Amino acid sequence: MHYIQVALPVPLRQTFTYCSPQPIAVGCRVWVPFGRRKLVGVVVAMAINKPGDFEAKEIDQLIDSAPIFTEVVFTLCQWLASYYHHPIGEVLHSAIPVLLRKGESATPTDTEVVTIASSSPDDWSQQLARAPKQLACMQAICSGETDPTALRRDFGASVVNTLQQKALLIIETRPWNSIANAINFATYKVNQANLNADREQALAIATVSQKLNQFAPFLLEGVTGSGKTEVYLQCIEQVLANDQQVLILIPEIGLTPQTLARFQQRFTVAIGVLHSQVNNTQRLHIWHQAKQGQLGIVIGTRSAIFTPMARLGMIIVDEEHDESFKQQDGLRYHARDTAVKRAQLDNVPLILGSATPSLESLNNALQKRYFHLHLTQRAGGAQTTNQIIYDARDQLIEDGIAEGLLSVMERHLSLGNQVMVFLNRRGFATALVCHHCGHTPTCQRCEQPYTLHKSNRTLQCHHCGASRRIMQQCEQCHSSELIMEGSGTERIEHALARHFPHAKQVRIDSDSIRGKGRLQGLLEDINHQRYQILIGTQILSKGHHFPHVTLVVVLGCDGALFSADFRAPEKLAQLVTQLAGRAGRAQKKGEMWLQTHNPGHVLLQDLINNGYAHFARHALQDRKLAQLPPYSAQALIRAEAQNKRHAYDFLHAAATLLAPAQQLNLLGPLPSFMEKKQGRFRFALVLNSPQKAPIHRALNHYLAQISALPLATKVRWSVDIDPIDFS
Repeated sequence: MHYIQVALPVPLRQTFTYCSPQPIAVGCRVWVPFGRRKLVGVVVAMAINKPGDFEAKEIDQLIDSAPIFTEVVFTLCQWLASYYHHPIGEVLHSAIPVLLRKGESATPTDTEVVTIASSSPDDWSQQLARAPKQLACMQAICSGETDPTALRRDFGASVVNTLQQKALLIIETRPWNSIANAINFATYKVNQANLNADREQALAIATVSQKLNQFAPFLLEGVTGSGKTEVYLQCIEQVLANDQQVLILIPEIGLTPQTLARFQQRFTVAIGVLHSQVNNTQRLHIWHQAKQGQLGIVIGTRSAIFTPMARLGMIIVDEEHDESFKQQDGLRYHARDTAVKRAQLDNVPLILGSATPSLESLNNALQKRYFHLHLTQRAGGAQTTNQIIYDARDQLIEDGIAEGLLSVMERHLSLGNQVMVFLNRRGFATALVCHHCGHTPTCQRCEQPYTLHKSNRTLQCHHCGASRRIMQQCEQCHSSELIMEGSGTERIEHALARHFPHAKQVRIDSDSIRGKGRLQGLLEDINHQRYQILIGTQILSKGHHFPHVTLVVVLGCDGALFSADFRAPEKLAQLVTQLAGRAGRAQKKGEMWLQTHNPGHVLLQDLINNGYAHFARHALQDRKLAQLPPYSAQALIRAEAQNKRHAYDFLHAAATLLAPAQQLNLLGPLPSFMEKKQGRFRFALVLNSPQKAPIHRALNHYLAQISALPLATKVRWSVDIDPIDFS
């Protein structure tokens, strides 16, 4: 018998010993018995001799004849398990497609794909005018849904069959490796290359070009609209010419369509796209094609960092500052930091791009750990957006908008331009309040006021998802005088519809863009000027190109000025700067008006008068004086339980264990910023140290003892290294 160490997807920081009648290579999957269950495990080591005196169970089945992990991805997973102090079995399962986690074959099968017989909606939209389900099905296909199974599930098999009979759509079986002719990237074509890159762009491209085929991290700090994407494209061109692949990480699914379009216009190599709306079969196909070297470019959100690549030549992380790159549950890894490690293991250059770089990345560049590239001018002659603080004190404010800003909006609309209004709160009102007794309906599971959604007449908790119908009378005093406090995007939408009845408007938030392809369709409509007023949340702020937007109005930012989160100023500065970048991106002059009751606030004045680069460098000095990251290291041990005392006492016991650790300062246990959520009380223990090493030493030494605490089984608890969210 041969003895093997197997990593299993269980929340235990250990591996398990099994035996096998044959030797098994590290990185292969096996079915093994685990208690009353059978689990898919990954072999992580072979044992020469029988370990210990216990009787090891025999594996049930060997799934793979060869390792499914590349050497680099396997090593990366081992580093992640060590750095984030997370069970290796859960890390390895996070790094592979869902179908492989379920034990299916690593060689994908052929698949059915739907295509539309006619590329023009004019050819079929009129024909289906009286068949709304068939019309919706065709529109879903146009938006990117090509999986017949999903279409049959969403619209019904009869609808899909009828469209086939009408010869409006075609369902065909395609082999998973149907793009095999794209293997040699050196034969690719380059279309519409911008050979007129300015001096700063040319210098950035030349600097990166000198570091190909070696590990070299770059921070590309470029103002909004400065042409960072063009730098990416020309660097990628050189990588493809070397017959190598490129991995590109983006923070949001909403950026995928425009990013994909830019790359498809430029290059003819096969491109794989990975995000939450890619189904499991498609994800496995892309995973395998990338591993076989059949994809020249892979574009994806956070988890795409685990994609195996046959000949990786470069990694790009766009909008590297974005919080979406940090996983907030399970394996709490940061995709940007993981990309740095992966580039090091693959020995390839890494470009981190942003107009508002994170203070961590900026500090690395200023300390010469990263090469620092600058783009200080907007590309194509676009002018810098004029940023103006609007003093809302003593002004008439209706539905959250100051009256003076309405005239500014009218001026821009009258010139045929588009206006964007930003408010990072969805719904109609933030609370429903009894005008007589002051009672506010509150979610009992989270102890937070319900948000009023007028469109579907519900009160919703944005923390746990609970909802209820809007009542007509106060639950306490039965008064019918109920008033709506605070504004959300729905309320702004209603208010602007009254003020500008002839301007067509669109609201973009997580309520309005549900459904595959919905956001992409709305973004295309915006760029075709089918809407004059754009209302939305942070979804609108992230890297979108709106050439006809000349005015951005920012509402409701005052709360961030006084947050207890030490990162709040950085987040607000990034948001305001990114929003300013949405205006005036073409030849039209842009403006951003920021409505505030604190016009003299130092942060706002610094941003408006000196820009993000100046703010960020001064913010670094403030962090240094306060000994906060990136000038110190932090970890967070979180605990939550329905019994408030259990969560607190568990962390108190953990703090007692950690107290003797050298060079470690403990803060807490403290209630989380939001103490109760989804019926559970939440507390945190903060670990601070001047360097990372003492934190890792302490966790390596004491984590097993913390896991063995009596209360450990009565609470949900986790370790978060380099936390960015303390809520």
